[in-house]
Amino acid sequence: MADRVHPAPLLPLSIPPAPPTDNSVAAAETAPLRSTAAAPGASYVVHVPKDQALRVPPPDRKLAARPARRRMLRRACCGACCALLLLLVLAAAFVGAAYLVFRPRAPSFSVTSLSVAGLLDPSPAQLDAAVRADNGANRKVGVDYLGGGEVSVSYSGVLLATGRWPAFYQAPRNVTLISMPLSGRDGVGVALTDDQRGRLAEQAAAGAVPLTVEARVPVRVRLGKVLRTWTVDVWARCEVTVDRIDGETTAANRGCRVKAKPLWWWW
Repeated sequence: MADRVHPAPLLPLSIPPAPPTDNSVAAAETAPLRSTAAAPGASYVVHVPKDQALRVPPPDRKLAARPARRRMLRRACCGACCALLLLLVLAAAFVGAAYLVFRPRAPSFSVTSLSVAGLLDPSPAQLDAAVRADNGANRKVGVDYLGGGEVSVSYSGVLLATGRWPAFYQAPRNVTLISMPLSGRDGVGVALTDDQRGRLAEQAAAGAVPLTVEARVPVRVRLGKVLRTWTVDVWARCEVTVDRIDGETTAANRGCRVKAKPLWWWW
């Protein structure tokens, strides 16, 4: 026989909860929070929003490379300074060795005679100067006097005549007498004031006329047979006194001074 099937009992329908009233919400907002003690040994997971999380920034490669670049620059600067210092030391040692080996001395100059004409005339002045260059103090040093040098004669700061210094080579232990013609400006006489002309006539009558002979000469020094210096300008100034202002005169030297700044250790 077939079993009898009994109908299942119907479940009661669930009624949705009623919405809270305003009084219940206010009560919930004003109700104090209850502090619950954490159980011993319990662990918690705290979720923090991403915008509030503090992160460690990754290392900047540019900032990390700066110290290395600075070290490289320091090393390069130190190397350049050491190389420059070494070159200076070697140059000083070479100059000192050359000085000790060659013992260079400055040649001496003197004006032996002057031929003067036309100082008080309206025509340009004409002078012939004889200059003695003495290189006898040098045993291994010669002097190359190059072209382009100038010689001038003046009286009380007034230019009388100018000329050219000849180009030649002066060997060691050599004395050379140089004769140079000097002339004033073409068509113009000596520009002396009346006071200067009167004083010049008085000095000529007394046989003591002071004149100044100046020269600028480009030279090159030969150290032995191989070494040569660069070209420098040498300034020479000689104070002389002549006994007359017309014709051949005898010059009395009152001292000559020679200057050459690039060769201060020699001149």
